[in-house]
Amino acid sequence: METKENKLFKDKVAFVTGGGTGIGTATAIAFAKEGASVAIVGSSDRHLEAGLNRIKQEGGEAIAIKCDVRRAEEVKAALDQTIETYGRLDYACNNAGIDHGPELLADVAEDEWDRIVDTNLRGVFLCMKYEIPLILKQGGAIVNIASGAGVKGFPGAAYVASKHGVVGLTRSAALEYATQNIRINAVCPGITDTPMMERVTGGTEEGRQKVIAQEPIGRMGKPEEIANAVLWQCSDAASFAVGQIMVVDGGQTV
Repeated sequence: METKENKLFKDKVAFVTGGGTGIGTATAIAFAKEGASVAIVGSSDRHLEAGLNRIKQEGGEAIAIKCDVRRAEEVKAALDQTIETYGRLDYACNNAGIDHGPELLADVAEDEWDRIVDTNLRGVFLCMKYEIPLILKQGGAIVNIASGAGVKGFPGAAYVASKHGVVGLTRSAALEYATQNIRINAVCPGITDTPMMERVTGGTEEGRQKVIAQEPIGRMGKPEEIANAVLWQCSDAASFAVGQIMVVDGGQTV
């Protein structure tokens, strides 16, 4: 990796949840390549170690913090550690999320509903609750990762409801803080080639082709393509983008 001079996010600090795998790791690497110091957050030690190693291999500056985004005390502690390490917070990408099986609504167990909604929606709420006061100190941006399932109906009621909630939360918070030098937006990925998608496809070529057939572009998205959208929303190039829900899905929801 080149020196930080003339990098887009030189001397800035980014906080990325779900940073140990998939879109989260790609986003953290993209921030680091543009000069930011990055805190990656996740619940799996194995994933965090792997994500941190990838960032370090690219020459980036990062720390890994274990955190369950469903728990306020852990979110606050992770942000406190970020501030203790780097002294500030400029950007946050709230990416941590989980999916669930193919159960129909009436068959979804109540504890499974709670697990999905608590991670995907409550987790974003808690992160924003504690990120915003830190970012307000010097200004910056928050990008929440929703889903194409946040703007259109798909089978999988708990997941779809949680992602629609992220979209609504993003729009509301963006308006509340629009005049306070913090921009809040969301990215809605389509079918993206990540470990989560491996579970959907069953890890088979037949499963992959069945999923790819849903994409007008004829392929899955790459995590790096979603990361590029996140970085654009954090950059000065997006200075007039407030409360926007950017769908990056290869045409799936058109």
